[in-house]
Amino acid sequence: MVINMDEKIAILTDTNSGINPDQAAQYGIHLVSMPVIIDDETYFENESISQDEFFQRLREGACVSTSQPAPGVLMDCWEGLLERYEEIVYLPMSSGLSGGCQTAAMLAAEYGGSVHVVDNHRISVTLRQSVLEAKHLASQGKTAQEIAAYLEQDGLEASIYVAVNTLEYLKKSGRVTAAGAAIGTILNLKPVLQIQGGKLDAYRKARGMRLAMQTMIDGLKQDQTGRFAGQKLTIRAAYSGDAEAGAAWQAELQKAFPEMTIGLNPLPISISCHTGDVALGAGIMKDIF
Repeated sequence: MVINMDEKIAILTDTNSGINPDQAAQYGIHLVSMPVIIDDETYFENESISQDEFFQRLREGACVSTSQPAPGVLMDCWEGLLERYEEIVYLPMSSGLSGGCQTAAMLAAEYGGSVHVVDNHRISVTLRQSVLEAKHLASQGKTAQEIAAYLEQDGLEASIYVAVNTLEYLKKSGRVTAAGAAIGTILNLKPVLQIQGGKLDAYRKARGMRLAMQTMIDGLKQDQTGRFAGQKLTIRAAYSGDAEAGAAWQAELQKAFPEMTIGLNPLPISISCHTGDVALGAGIMKDIF
């Protein structure tokens, strides 16, 4: 066994963080590709299917769903990392959105405390922030146990808002009834969803995407002056499918929050399955950097 003496702790996440393989290599973290099932065939996000390919299949009417990593895949990954590192801090998507976190925690019990599964109730841009914080804390000499404890304690200090342009995919997933989708389409209603505490919930409805964008900005400002008042914060924009629309949304957020530098990431496939290919989102969270 060859232990990496410069870095004793491996930071591992999955593609639900919005981090792609090139970015993972740049940040010095490790990545599990999430499975996506398209017409009963399994693909792996950013590995055997790209975001562009996924949205093309979605537009063609394919039946899509997501799953959690197979136990064998996860354990093979851990065992490979433990040949190079003493411990692993693994940040999967929130337990409130998938059973994968609980499965990973059960599997980790077989590794004698060398694998720390963190449930910090996040996904997408907020999970990305936690992953980068974990890497930073490891570089500061924190132990794996200390990193895991901090991330779990801090996990709820974040919000995500997502505005959906079409109700079609929420109807397919059962989150909106067929009648509700029909009425919403006629009235041009765009649901704004919120992920807070690890669960995807309805937040508001708006007439058209322009008002939906403003609703998200209002929600972010309420978080900024309310539950996160006095804290150093960061905001990241997110989008599904349409990178041009994502960049325009990022610019809108930059105008609304000129004191921050607004980043941009694609929404992970696990969210895009429910939102479709024209959705916009934003996450607000504490910033330790």
